[in-house]
Amino acid sequence: MNDDSLIIAGRPFRSRLIVGTGKYSSLPVMKQAHDASGADMVTVAVRRVNISDRTKESLLDYIDTANVFILPNTAGCYTADDAVRTARLGREAGLSHWVKLEVIGDDRTLFPDTEALISATRILVKEGFVVLPYTNDDPIAARKLEDAGAAAVMPLGAPIGSGLGIQNLNNIRIIRESARVPLILDAGVGTASDATIAMELGADAVLMNTAIAEATDPVRMAEAMKLAVQAGRLAYCAGRMGRRMYANASSPVAGLVGH
Repeated sequence: MNDDSLIIAGRPFRSRLIVGTGKYSSLPVMKQAHDASGADMVTVAVRRVNISDRTKESLLDYIDTANVFILPNTAGCYTADDAVRTARLGREAGLSHWVKLEVIGDDRTLFPDTEALISATRILVKEGFVVLPYTNDDPIAARKLEDAGAAAVMPLGAPIGSGLGIQNLNNIRIIRESARVPLILDAGVGTASDATIAMELGADAVLMNTAIAEATDPVRMAEAMKLAVQAGRLAYCAGRMGRRMYANASSPVAGLVGH
């Protein structure tokens, strides 16, 4: 384990890239992309896992669960009650007591219902879940989720699956400034530069699915995302130079003719 591991709820992860399992052309392609990404956390929708008949093929058959942590999610839930039930179902099925909590408030934008999200977070935390809520890029909502016991906050960069990149950089900066738990940029990444920007803003990790799954070559894009996250993290830790209004020569001018 390196010295710059991602730590969530006391658990270390090697990679700061978290990937999903939807929209791939096939499960073998998904596995190849996961391997290329270097991710050691993969999010899986509880509704997509066949938990009643384990003798049938499952997407879990294509995930190296000995080395990759499964993060169940409550995708497709529109109420706090439904999300809580889905999280409980995932835990009872043996997936995990961790959950990526999603409570959607609008069919068209798929923006989170933050009121229901906070309510569901409180309930699940009291039941012993490690809750990672997907939320709007709203600093106030992020703070309330922390207060409710969330182990991380996961603000969107742009609508799910849009590939628009981070639309409100300053909101992410504000959340980063005040967050006492890891900040994971979730949703909106379209290409490698978007992931790098997220990390340079101070995100602790980036979660993505569509940007890799819908790429022309998902395996190459997965590797690109791995490198982009690594580069962005290194740049953030290194500390960028200050911005200047005018040029500042990189070579000394002392001793030159005319000076």
